[in-house]
Amino acid sequence: MSIMAPVSGAALEPVRWIAVIGTDAGGLAALPAAAAGQVRAAALLVAPKRLLAVVPAWWAEEQAAGRIAPACPCPPLLASDQPAAIEAPLAAALAAGQPAVVLASGDPLWFGIGRLLLQWFRPEQLRFQPAPSSMQLAFARIGRPWQDATWISLHGRDPDPLAALLQKRPVALAVLTDPTRGGAAAVRQLLRASGLERAYGVWLCERLGHPAERVQRLAPEAPLPADADPLQLLLLIAEAPAAPADPQALPLFGLEDGLFLQHADRPGLMTKREVRIQLLAELALPERGVLWDIGAGVGSVGLEALRLRPQLQACLLERRGGSAALIWANARRLGVEPAEVLEGRAPEALAALPDPDRVLLGGGGRERAAVLQAVLRRLRPGGVVVIPLATLEALAELRPLLEAEALQVSVSQHQAWRGAPLAEGTRLAPLNPVLVLSGRRLLPER
Repeated sequence: MSIMAPVSGAALEPVRWIAVIGTDAGGLAALPAAAAGQVRAAALLVAPKRLLAVVPAWWAEEQAAGRIAPACPCPPLLASDQPAAIEAPLAAALAAGQPAVVLASGDPLWFGIGRLLLQWFRPEQLRFQPAPSSMQLAFARIGRPWQDATWISLHGRDPDPLAALLQKRPVALAVLTDPTRGGAAAVRQLLRASGLERAYGVWLCERLGHPAERVQRLAPEAPLPADADPLQLLLLIAEAPAAPADPQALPLFGLEDGLFLQHADRPGLMTKREVRIQLLAELALPERGVLWDIGAGVGSVGLEALRLRPQLQACLLERRGGSAALIWANARRLGVEPAEVLEGRAPEALAALPDPDRVLLGGGGRERAAVLQAVLRRLRPGGVVVIPLATLEALAELRPLLEAEALQVSVSQHQAWRGAPLAEGTRLAPLNPVLVLSGRRLLPER
């Protein structure tokens, strides 16, 4: 079945696909020439109600400009706000070879109608022509590249996935909020509960792409705008937290995760607050002595140990390049001074250190058994070694080494949860469980 073109009246070949066209804030008036031509040639036009409302006036303007034949009527209009009513007409147009156009906001395949259309039609029956998505617009408005960005949608979902994602400390995160489940307020509450309020700049992006759009940075303690629009997106952009004005005013231990500077390429590479507190307890820190923190990461455990026991000689070892400068920067922020901060691999780098009274073995990877054996050769009488582990296999590998040296061995497992907003209440979002293997070398009998 052939159709007549509205402009020229020339016969066209039957159309075997549906055009799915994204629009920006300019709507129909801002469509590229090729896309506008497809709308003018449409035998069926599907769009959100707000776009359908302007079609008759646009059609008349196009006729007045000579781009549509005066006698050509406006095509049938269907609202995509009622999806159940559009599948059959679109299928009929496709079967008849008539040109059908579906208009959408932004990118139809970015939380748009594209997903639904792909449930009804094969990919080759659809031709997508996207406009910028809300995520693209948000990053464009704050002038930041977004190739390293992560995104998450909370529409109709509990916040647990967001809590888990924040543990990984993404450098840039776009959050599609759900106003019926707390919206931006719920995201900020979860950020605060994760101890990361200092570690992220928060941007509230409302009505992106519309004439009344608004993009603003939210100060940590500032309330949300009373007139915040439900059509919103939040950007969380990692940034170096401000240095404490007075390190002595910080809590003695159990510092927030967001207080520590991070590795730019691995921002989540640190011991979380709840586990850090437990490890400090397991170390049973003496007033004086030598502490080794092997696989120190950003230095969180070893530096907090110095806040508890300032007279300890803390020796921190991390193999990642640039780690020494980062650990020293965190030490200055906390007002402490380690005895040594080394970049290198264990066990080789341990040779330069004094014999330890306490050891936290947080790294080692596949070489952890060799590292532990090197530690045990140097551990002083009465000394303690504490090893946080993620797997039972690691526990099975290392525990016999402690027992072979006649250390007093203990094993514990720790699971922590952090409160996350849920409707009008709070639910608990789990952190990764941690096994803690500890060994104490007994003092010789007198």
